[in-house]
Amino acid sequence: MAFALKKRGPSTFERAADGSMTLMEHVRELRNRLFRASLAIVVGFGFGLWLSGPVLHLLQKPYCDLPKSRLPDGTCNFVQLGPADLFLLQMKVALWVGLIVAAPIWLYQLWAFIAPGLHRHERRYAYFFTALAAPLFAGGAVLAYFVTSKGLEFLLNVSGGGDIHTTLDITRYISFVTNLILLFGVAFEFPLIVLMLNFVGLASAKRLFGWWRVAIFVFFAFSAVVTPTPDPFGMTALAICLSALYFGAVAVAFFNDKRRGRGREIYADLSDDEVSPLDLTPEPVEAGQRVDSVAPIGRPEPVAAPAPIERRYDDMT
Repeated sequence: MAFALKKRGPSTFERAADGSMTLMEHVRELRNRLFRASLAIVVGFGFGLWLSGPVLHLLQKPYCDLPKSRLPDGTCNFVQLGPADLFLLQMKVALWVGLIVAAPIWLYQLWAFIAPGLHRHERRYAYFFTALAAPLFAGGAVLAYFVTSKGLEFLLNVSGGGDIHTTLDITRYISFVTNLILLFGVAFEFPLIVLMLNFVGLASAKRLFGWWRVAIFVFFAFSAVVTPTPDPFGMTALAICLSALYFGAVAVAFFNDKRRGRGREIYADLSDDEVSPLDLTPEPVEAGQRVDSVAPIGRPEPVAAPAPIERRYDDMT
């Protein structure tokens, strides 16, 4: 008994890559991928509800470790200003945890929809930058977590003198910590912009290294503006880390320029305001072949005179 194997047609990814999909098929694919990504986020939200308690405890730890945050019975003191504040805060934390847990799935759905429209080298760059983006963001988040305790200690020592007892609102405190973590994580992605400028050929490693004074000044100014705490610890830590990441990105740019052979061009050793040398040595020109005779030019053929125009009686005026 013979069975006929049905030939498998091209996949959606292959059809999108070769441009054979219609507009409605692209819309249907976007709908399907958004549905899968949303379903993954909903499942991650369920895990977030289960992990919201430990995550809240972890976020409260920088403040609860301070001596001034303890009540006489040794417990950490927080208040809520509304009856539903803590419940809404747990939902918010669960959503953030769900996004992080489901990130591999919804990021893959996003990549599977965008990748067919990219060239091969563009996909290679996307893999490289994505592999660097997650560790850099995690490094910024960890730094922000440790900076929070130093900043809170400085603020409580400045504003908690005398008989004043400080009690923090749990909602505003968690928003303060999460915003600081998000800010530091996004700031740590700046070296990727530097590498992108070098990889696409807009800025060489030598030029990027020449901007180091301006870069350090911009890092300190940026840290002073965006850091929510007025203490010098967070600003200095963020600026120093950004400067170190900048020099690391410049080092990678030097290796990239060396690999691609940049800097060995004809005028690479000349400055921008220097005139390039001109080679004025004339090249020898060989003599051409001698022409002994010229073919006679024939007489032009006579052109016949045009035929006379006949005039009719109705042409007379």
